[in-house]
Amino acid sequence: MNITILAIESSCDDTSASILQNGKILSNVVAGQDVHRQYGGIVPELASRAHQQNIIPVVEQSLRLANIQKSDLTAVACTTGPGLLGALLVGVSFSKTLAAALQIPLIEVNHMRAHILAHFISDSPPTFPFLCLTVSGGHTQIVRVDSPYDMVVLGQTQDDAVGEAFDKTAKLLGLPYPGGPLIDTYAAQGNPKAFEFPNIDVPGLNYSFSGIKTAILYFLQNKTSAHPNFIQDHMADICASVQQALIDILLRKLQRAVRETGITQIAIAGGVSANKGLRQTLRNKQETDGWTVFIPPMEFCTDNAAMIAMTGYFDYQRNLFASWEVSPNPRMHLPLTSA
Repeated sequence: MNITILAIESSCDDTSASILQNGKILSNVVAGQDVHRQYGGIVPELASRAHQQNIIPVVEQSLRLANIQKSDLTAVACTTGPGLLGALLVGVSFSKTLAAALQIPLIEVNHMRAHILAHFISDSPPTFPFLCLTVSGGHTQIVRVDSPYDMVVLGQTQDDAVGEAFDKTAKLLGLPYPGGPLIDTYAAQGNPKAFEFPNIDVPGLNYSFSGIKTAILYFLQNKTSAHPNFIQDHMADICASVQQALIDILLRKLQRAVRETGITQIAIAGGVSANKGLRQTLRNKQETDGWTVFIPPMEFCTDNAAMIAMTGYFDYQRNLFASWEVSPNPRMHLPLTSA
């Protein structure tokens, strides 16, 4: 019997549907939301409305591309958290209704666990155990992954996520939303040693990015008060220096985690894992430190339903199905608590 799963992702501002059959992704459709650009950030209510408009066309296109009929489905998997409550409600409600109508199981998926398990879409995934640096607009964590079902958060941000630091800096620089990728683009043309920013450390393997955000704000205020065109004249160097400072913070704790655990299989996951500077820095670590590094394809870095489908596939094989009372959990954590 074929295991054919329809997966739904709607945790933030991307509506996505994917079809997986027997562990292989047959389709992965993502609809973005341009409506947020004019506001400089995601507006939760507008995100929910856009999900309602997009979800049926996205699902229909995913089924069509995979050449799968709804009657072929053996389960529906959906993101139940973490994320925006209204956005999650759209995906969860749709998935529950469809699964009930087809009389097939429903699988609830943790969004951050799915980012990590996106590596198993590849034909050459990491072997267990491995460390995963999960980096996004809402999360920054170092996770020890012992199996698809056993994950321990070794360290995480105590305040802001690294993705938020990128986006906040972009806003201070006057870059349009989403600004994180634009910083990456400018950084490729600049000098990462042009300006220095502090690394405010916190105990253990945890992170903190609120301090560097404040330092960047004061730096730009001081420079522009003396030279009004400072940002325009030094955009590439500012972006390169900020990006390097943030990557250095990420890598310093990741290196410590490698020393403490002895694990040298390293993966990255989450939206910020699309950052070219971070990807190249980790590739360099393969040469200098002997790490075995796993970097997901760009299409599986940002929010997508293929990673939800792969996670659902693991859970299907263990009959880990949700009850019909399942509801969104915007503050959902990984399966295990911090070590």
